[in-house]
Amino acid sequence: MWENCLAIFHDNLPKEQFEAWFKPVASISFVDGNLNIRVPSQFFVEQLEERYFKLISKTLHKVYGPSVKLFYHFDQVSDDPTTAVTMESSNPSTAVAPAPGATSNPFAPKAQPAEIDAQLNPRYTFENYCIGVSNRVARSIGEAIASDPKCKTFNPLFIFGSPGVGKTHLIQAIGIRIKELNPQQRVLYVTARLFESQYTTALRSGRINDFINFYQSIDVLILDDIQDLIGKTSTQGTFFHIFNHLQLNQKQIILSSDTRPSMMEGMEKRMIDRFKWGMTAELEKPDYNLRREVLERKAMKDGLVIPADVLDYIAGNVTDSIRELEGIMVSLIAHATVLGCEISIDLARKVLGNAVKINRRQINFEMIAQEVSAYYKIEPDQLFTKSRRREISDARQMVMFLAKKHAKMGLKAIGSRLSRTHATVLYACRNIEERLPLEKRLQDDLSKLESAILS
Repeated sequence: MWENCLAIFHDNLPKEQFEAWFKPVASISFVDGNLNIRVPSQFFVEQLEERYFKLISKTLHKVYGPSVKLFYHFDQVSDDPTTAVTMESSNPSTAVAPAPGATSNPFAPKAQPAEIDAQLNPRYTFENYCIGVSNRVARSIGEAIASDPKCKTFNPLFIFGSPGVGKTHLIQAIGIRIKELNPQQRVLYVTARLFESQYTTALRSGRINDFINFYQSIDVLILDDIQDLIGKTSTQGTFFHIFNHLQLNQKQIILSSDTRPSMMEGMEKRMIDRFKWGMTAELEKPDYNLRREVLERKAMKDGLVIPADVLDYIAGNVTDSIRELEGIMVSLIAHATVLGCEISIDLARKVLGNAVKINRRQINFEMIAQEVSAYYKIEPDQLFTKSRRREISDARQMVMFLAKKHAKMGLKAIGSRLSRTHATVLYACRNIEERLPLEKRLQDDLSKLESAILS
């Protein structure tokens, strides 16, 4: 029966993923509805749960029946006495487990449920969130909100920072702590893309009132990646009314974005103004000490002993985000497990070399505009004005040139972001190209900006 499961996994996964995560797994026994399988380590348990939980569940129910219970077994590591775990996480927050009948569906065909599914990841707790200089302020504010929901000084809370620095973890940790302290609170985490999808469904099905009423009933609304609503005028309008209702009724709103409010070109001004009503906090790139702590905690959680020089090497060279650090660790441990070798500095160099090629930093318009405005010491908003002051005009032309070169944007797309024509962008790019061979200062400016953007 387990061979039948492996066949299904093989058919539904890329060859590399199947061989890395399922080929090393073996069935031990199937007795009284309990399926016991052996995996190489606790790390495998975490990866199988996080990456393939739905596929595994559906497959086991199909092959073994709907009442099957799965148990993982692995050799004891370090001083951890645990030799088997169930499908549930070993350290979840029980406060966010949905009650029977709870739903996060705004179109549920019944009266408003007393409880809703908060859609919070039980692992994203404050206890699992490493603290550093880059996130200390934002975390402190988050804990203040969670410990005293009646305090609306930080409402809304707007968290911004580049991808992978821990925004989703932090905003969900706030929601989890609120549920732990106040289980009756109606807390909901939702991504902006899901919100947009639900809104579109509501329009098509004529159920926009159900949609709005559901969201207006929330006590703590956590909306992730709010920048995904840029350009969605109709959705923004509906969210504006939901926002106002929650704000007037003293409900907490928590938002995250890859960019600060002032840089959200394409978001309605009235919406941006409301983002600024409460508290705006930035999550900066993790410093070395924070990166090192993340790696140590990850290794400890997986019951692994990783040499200090390997941790130092990774922390010193993977600097952009927490997500990238965790990705490197996953890849490193997977290589060591599959190849049956020790985790060494040589293996780390190999894995890191491959990861840098795969996970090369993606450069976008907002990133360029932010770096250029900081370099020329002007407010980011000034780039989008009609001002022709020399320093602003020069900065704007540099944004156009860098967006075309490094963000690979078309001239029309660049012009649209800056409210300029295709011809204006073309002129700006040609102007900088013609000036570069002649002006040493412009060469220096471009070199420093490119170094900041690409680092």
